[in-house]
Amino acid sequence: MTTTTTSTKQRTQHEQWLLEITGIPTAAGREQRVIAWVEQWVRRRKNVSLDRDKAGNLLLTQSSKGGRSKAQPKPVYITAHLDHPAFVVRDVVDDRTLVMEFRGGVNDPYFKDAAVEVFDSEDVTYAGKVVALDSKATPFKIARVQLIAATHTIWPGDIGRWRFTGIGRQPQVRKGILHAPACDDVAAVAAALSTLDVLRRRKGFEHVGVLLTRAEEVGFIGAIAACKHKSVPKRSRLICLENSRSFTESPIGSGPILRVGDKASVFGPELTNRIGAIMNEHAKKKPDFKWQRRLMPGGTCEATTFSSYGYTSTCLCLALGNYHNMAEIDEVARGKRPAKVAPECISVDDYHGLIEMLVVVAGKLDSENVPDMKARMEELWRERGFVLGQE
Repeated sequence: MTTTTTSTKQRTQHEQWLLEITGIPTAAGREQRVIAWVEQWVRRRKNVSLDRDKAGNLLLTQSSKGGRSKAQPKPVYITAHLDHPAFVVRDVVDDRTLVMEFRGGVNDPYFKDAAVEVFDSEDVTYAGKVVALDSKATPFKIARVQLIAATHTIWPGDIGRWRFTGIGRQPQVRKGILHAPACDDVAAVAAALSTLDVLRRRKGFEHVGVLLTRAEEVGFIGAIAACKHKSVPKRSRLICLENSRSFTESPIGSGPILRVGDKASVFGPELTNRIGAIMNEHAKKKPDFKWQRRLMPGGTCEATTFSSYGYTSTCLCLALGNYHNMAEIDEVARGKRPAKVAPECISVDDYHGLIEMLVVVAGKLDSENVPDMKARMEELWRERGFVLGQE
């Protein structure tokens, strides 16, 4: 898939960021490693500022290039979340035995004898496996993890994740598909930052920023906090990025997806429809550009949270394989296959397409040349109202 919104050099850089960030361990409430990566990214860019709200969510905004126009468009925030389903150490029983919370949604069969790796504060990793699971514990499932080697450097608050061998143990691209320990939602973090890096070089996009939230995987806690603390202006338009479970009708490799809703709600119709109109026009001009418009009912998105609190929001997403590291979810649920954890996967072309989609939308969102849905209805009325005797 070709693109004119970014250069070859930029695409190479965007892909490198994707490979780096999808290998970083992260968990709800313990996102510090990804946050440190973002901090370093911001420090290398003079016209991007980083702030934190009261919940530790990250707000990236641009400084003005040559003075702000008096008629600034309403702010646009591209959002993504910093965490992924993972283990957090609750107690250290002895030098080889850990009691760990699992923060995120993974079905019980996937924990049985599953291999894990635990990271100490110096990023030294210790291999182990799940030997017991209390799936009824609240608010999080509790796993007992037995380490292979003894250690005295693991403490409560340290995190762990599934341990893979072979492809996907570290992020790698094979036949156009990224296999990584986590794509949800750190691949979207990479896409949001890549988009901001493109727009910050252009005049007229100072109203576009990025909001990176925490603790999405345990109930959108960071997004709820952002709404309660009014971390972004209420007039903002929020384009929430996700990696959403792929289905037959939303295949990996068929382009980024305008997600009109999730299993809990539908998103802001005016913003969603406008983005759809923009992308329809873009696809006419570039017939080789692939994109999809789908409901994506495999999970719930932060756009639902923001909409619930009165923000104008919608979602763009990437079709995701091995959602939450669960391979063959439906087959396992039917008892046809044993449960195995696996690296998540996305199409690299879809990732680049998402960045292109965001750049195109940012440039056209406030254009008067994009007809809204009511304008289309009025046009139909003028042309065909006569069939009902209407003038």
